[in-house]
Amino acid sequence: MTTSQTTALAYVDQIAPQLSADCATIFDFAEPAWREYRSAAWYVARLRAEGFTVEEGSAGMPTAFCAEWHNGDGPVVGMYAEYDAVPGNCQAAVPYKSPRDGMTPLAAGHTDPHSALGIGALGGLFATKAAMETHNIKGGLRFTGEPAEKLRGSKPIHAAAGYYDGLAAMLSFHPFYMQPLCNTVRWDTQCGAAYAMIYRFICDAPQTWGASDGAPIPQSHSDIRAPGANDALVAMYQAGRTLRDAMLPHQGGWSISEAILSTGQATADNLPALQGDLQYMIRVPTVEMAEAVTAALDRNADAVAAMTGCRWERHWVSKSRPGLTNHKMAEVVWDALQQVGAPKWDAEARDVMRAVAQACDVTLDDPLLAACESLINPQEAEATLRRDLPPSQTNSTSDDYTDMTWHCPTARFYIARPALAGGPYPPWAMNALGGIPATIDPTVQTAAKVLALSALRVLEDADARDQAWAEFERRRDAGAIPPLCDYPPPIGFSWPEYVETPRGRGWSSGG
Repeated sequence: MTTSQTTALAYVDQIAPQLSADCATIFDFAEPAWREYRSAAWYVARLRAEGFTVEEGSAGMPTAFCAEWHNGDGPVVGMYAEYDAVPGNCQAAVPYKSPRDGMTPLAAGHTDPHSALGIGALGGLFATKAAMETHNIKGGLRFTGEPAEKLRGSKPIHAAAGYYDGLAAMLSFHPFYMQPLCNTVRWDTQCGAAYAMIYRFICDAPQTWGASDGAPIPQSHSDIRAPGANDALVAMYQAGRTLRDAMLPHQGGWSISEAILSTGQATADNLPALQGDLQYMIRVPTVEMAEAVTAALDRNADAVAAMTGCRWERHWVSKSRPGLTNHKMAEVVWDALQQVGAPKWDAEARDVMRAVAQACDVTLDDPLLAACESLINPQEAEATLRRDLPPSQTNSTSDDYTDMTWHCPTARFYIARPALAGGPYPPWAMNALGGIPATIDPTVQTAAKVLALSALRVLEDADARDQAWAEFERRRDAGAIPPLCDYPPPIGFSWPEYVETPRGRGWSSGG
């Protein structure tokens, strides 16, 4: 271990109490996709206080940012924060089922948790900066704020706008516990492609529905006879469910999920809905498969619109590419992870876990999933991952870090989040463990240390940088996929959010 790396480890220990408080802050904000106003503002202020130059609203996304810091000329290493939460998962940082004060359980909460992801990355960033200053290491750091990860939102947009260009490396951390991707680094099988879009059905002229001679429906309140946008939305939803197995070849892992966005019709009179929005998320191994699903959904939309007296529009939320492997960067991070070791949970944390399990009517002597405190070799994890995949499938599941991999050498690694042995457990239990400081702090601190050691290795080891870059160019050029983002940031839709009214701060499902 180099002297700079020793400095960085000591710095993480020094700021551990602050990281714990920061993680609790972002956990409590719990803001959903595209509406992470307080979270983004908090990061911007914190980064500026640490001497970073910060661009707010990067690439036209109000809750995104890009921060830079340089210590002279030299290589630049990238890290990032995610901070979006998930509607329907509001949980307080307590060992029993309870929403946060003043909120309904339907409000947003951190599930992965991105609160730990972002603060772990921030800790690694600050530790790297401290070591660079102490030992006069030349180079720079870039830290991007990535909203709407749950929608695969910001990274394709940032990528197309050039925010990952010019980096020597990108370090991508995620809290995780599911085997085999726990305390390890992805090796060959990177995440796949993901498309997300909104099909919008618009009923412009309900009064003409069913009039063969062109005459309107005689009374305005009879307009409800027209099917309208609600019927279109329901028909589109059902058509997609019915034809799902026919949309893709019967090989490889894939999923298609839907979400109905509110369009403010809860108090409508006996009139047809004029607009209905249905979002699809498609997770597939390849871009070609995503395009095939999109074409099938377009055909469904054509048929549905014709049946219901509507027209339709497709609005993109995300088009992200499958990931590009870099073995050298994976080796750099794996070396760092072995130096730091897996996170460890003390007696206090285990007491909390036992309390959470007890609240789920489960009694455990040792409540922690054993794999959370063990490392798994990347090649071993890869072999386990491949057991259930066809040999021809090169990518699996989806996460939009993959768009970064086409712009610089990237390593994707996972640090265990606290998970209970046994189970299954209700979602609130995992969400609570991701917010209670005693249980989530070991994840944050371990991630910060691995990030700092990895970043410093990239900055100080020219040979490792050169090897990683040569591999990156070779793999990229073998099957280059340019940025797919050809759409504006999808910020204007009825995404769920918190609102301020005379009743106070509350949760809104959109509209």
